[in-house]
Amino acid sequence: MKTRIDSRFEKLRAEGRPALVTYFMGGDPDYDTSLRIMKALPKAGSDMIELGMPFSDPMADGPAIQAAGLRALNGGQTLAKTLQMAREFRREDNKTPIVMMGYYNPIYIYGVDRFLADAKEAGIDGLIIVDLPPEMDEELCLPALKAGINFIRLATPTTDNKRLPKVLRNTSGFVYYVSMTGITGSALPDTTRIGEAVARIKGHTELPVCVGFGVKTASQATAIGAAADGVVVGTAIVNAVANVLTPEGRMTADPAEAVATLVRGLAEGVREARLAAAL
Repeated sequence: MKTRIDSRFEKLRAEGRPALVTYFMGGDPDYDTSLRIMKALPKAGSDMIELGMPFSDPMADGPAIQAAGLRALNGGQTLAKTLQMAREFRREDNKTPIVMMGYYNPIYIYGVDRFLADAKEAGIDGLIIVDLPPEMDEELCLPALKAGINFIRLATPTTDNKRLPKVLRNTSGFVYYVSMTGITGSALPDTTRIGEAVARIKGHTELPVCVGFGVKTASQATAIGAAADGVVVGTAIVNAVANVLTPEGRMTADPAEAVATLVRGLAEGVREARLAAAL
């Protein structure tokens, strides 16, 4: 079953360029503002959206995304509201792929079968669940694939060639290569090593490989896009929201416009990537 993710990568391959994949936290700083941010992303040049599911114990995330999740939870965001956000987005945009990213606990509490049915109905195309290893595929991965939702797996610099086939076995949509060990938003690693890592992963799969964790600027997006099928940006977007909020949470400027300005620059960087690789 072809998803919007598959269709988008086909389109981008025909254009000869990588994808810009943008992450934001659902419900940060509040539901209505967050929905406006989501709607602004494709218009600013995002090819694919990662919709963050706030969770109280986000162990893989750095301080910026942890703070965003806390703001969202304090604002009353729930998994049901995050699904509703996707539903409302779909009324205006039925083409941009949406991947929900987060942790298994809220889905488990919600109920796997109920969640997958509601996610499919809301227009969700894929899931990235960072705390479910391949050994737990029967929990969510296999039911998601059966429901026609891509299950996207993370690979890291420590995923060796022995482990990689197991990681890739039930992966679909794309492979998310986490370009460093550690938490989100850390320093960007050596881009030449990223090229080597992407080539190694592609030796095991025909799926697109998207690279993230640490991309902040258009020039970094160009450098990574020269090697990868997609560039994932998250912490920089979350920071763009935080930077227009006072410590009390009052807005000093429009978060949606702040995010759109950043994403427009990143989109330009990604669109130059294949050109840079060909020079």
